[in-house]
Amino acid sequence: MADAKVIPFDDDRSRARRRPSRAEGEAAAVRALPAPARPPEPPEPVTAPAAAEEVPKAPAGNGWERRLASGLAFLRRRVTGEYEVDEFGYDEELTDQVLMSLLRPVFEKYFRVEVKGVENIPAEGGALVVANHSGTLPLDGLMMQVAVHDHHPAGRHLRLLAADLVFVLPVVNELARKAGHTLACAEDAERLLRAGEIVGVMPEGFKGIGKPFGERYKLQRFGRGGFVSTALRAGVPIVPCSIVGAEEIYPMIGNAKTLARLLGFPYFPLTPTFPWLGPLGMVPLPTKWTIQFGEPIATGDHPPEAAEDPMLMFNLTDQVREQIQHTLYKLLVQRRSVFF
Repeated sequence: MADAKVIPFDDDRSRARRRPSRAEGEAAAVRALPAPARPPEPPEPVTAPAAAEEVPKAPAGNGWERRLASGLAFLRRRVTGEYEVDEFGYDEELTDQVLMSLLRPVFEKYFRVEVKGVENIPAEGGALVVANHSGTLPLDGLMMQVAVHDHHPAGRHLRLLAADLVFVLPVVNELARKAGHTLACAEDAERLLRAGEIVGVMPEGFKGIGKPFGERYKLQRFGRGGFVSTALRAGVPIVPCSIVGAEEIYPMIGNAKTLARLLGFPYFPLTPTFPWLGPLGMVPLPTKWTIQFGEPIATGDHPPEAAEDPMLMFNLTDQVREQIQHTLYKLLVQRRSVFF
């Protein structure tokens, strides 16, 4: 199988390939150049209309034919390597046509995610989306990615920062790279932001995703404010994001720490269904989700050296954390039921 073409991340072509709409498999529209002016031709002679001529109809199943042709063309590009990835391994075509298509039914039908305030993410340029993290398994990050991909008016893509554990797991590593995830380090995050990408980070990390069920919707520590420093250096706004519904998909009632150490995991969850029901216990509960993107917090007014000011970083980190926590409480009060 031929290798895919690697596009430098700051190449203008990566910016020009944004998806204009949610429709899949459609080629980007090409604007035709204006044709040179020609002298007007004499009008055609008027003739009597032909008797009982029928307009030919499009063959039945034409839509399926187009889909089949598009699918075959997609497979040919994958086999021959005629597709592009950026230097981080992000494969936009595979993400749009395959990965999002697999996640979309879970988003729309299973978790029935309601998206609010997505217009707070800028239509162009970089931005850092900061969200709470929960749910034992990181499904909240994937659902947030679908929310931006499908609901943002400009059809933007969210590039998630992931822990190093993601990139040592077989299969998961490759899929994460293809979906646009990259290692959660300041250098990669700043490069993505300066290139005009929307970057997602969940500062709670494993402390948030692995917290017990009794501490649900209580934000853990946001680290040392490294994400604020990155946003200040790149001069991009910070968009707080609050996710309700993920805490209950795997109610974590215990943690087998010894088994977690043996397997090299940060925790080994015990839930009402896992591991007691085996693989069936890994099916998440069908909770009702809400993802709300808050008002952006501007950082462009601060000079570049502000990224070295620990007091400013502490204040901005606390402001983002408080805004997310306040929105979580507000959404919980408005929620009628965990499942409806």
